[in-house]
Amino acid sequence: MTDGTTVGRASRQPLVAGIAAALAVLTLVAVGVLWLTSDRSEGATGTGTPKDTSAEAGFARDMSVHHQQAVEMSFIVRDRTSDEEVRRLAFDIASTQATQAGMLQGWLDMWGLDRTSEDPPMTWMKNASADGTDGTDGMDGMDGMDHGSMKGMAGGAAYKPHDGSLMPGMATNTQLDELRKAKGKAAEILYLKLMTAHHRGGVGMAEGAVELVKDPTERHLAQTMVQGQQSEIQLMADMLKARGASS
Repeated sequence: MTDGTTVGRASRQPLVAGIAAALAVLTLVAVGVLWLTSDRSEGATGTGTPKDTSAEAGFARDMSVHHQQAVEMSFIVRDRTSDEEVRRLAFDIASTQATQAGMLQGWLDMWGLDRTSEDPPMTWMKNASADGTDGTDGMDGMDGMDHGSMKGMAGGAAYKPHDGSLMPGMATNTQLDELRKAKGKAAEILYLKLMTAHHRGGVGMAEGAVELVKDPTERHLAQTMVQGQQSEIQLMADMLKARGASS
């Protein structure tokens, strides 16, 4: 015999997933129109399509994976606490990042590129750090970048995957297991701390994309990620403080 809480949570999961999927489809249609009508000649092949080794393709692949973990963590915490503030934040993050991941994967499909690559994560940042953005040496390629973007790129290029954490800010398998076992306030605090680190890593990647990506629509999405996640980092800092914790 199951209790009402279990049944309620089970019944809401398809609804949440359905809403995220619908948002992804609607947004992808709109962005597809923008992408097809925008000037994409810079940094592309002769047909205006990004190359397989381009920053456009690398960022789309890596950020899709990065976003998928944020969605996973948000679904986990939803079932580990009854706190409406945390559950509302988790829903917002899951919906936004599922939509953005769908957009990025949709662009890869439109470009005729695989959604995955045999290259290690963050290769697009490593190539830029080593060779510059236009085939020149690394310092020439960094001209015009602000200090924060350069620092973020350096950190991303040097990141070493471990215990399932493939890119900057991603939680490890051990941390995800801890989140699955935590309950109530402990789950809320752990989620907020893990998501804060996740957002900080994502911001660094998105700032790198703003500097390296030539496709204007994808670059705009990356800038939107920077602004949105920085705002959520501040919100989560306030939520942690209210729970007697710090980020």
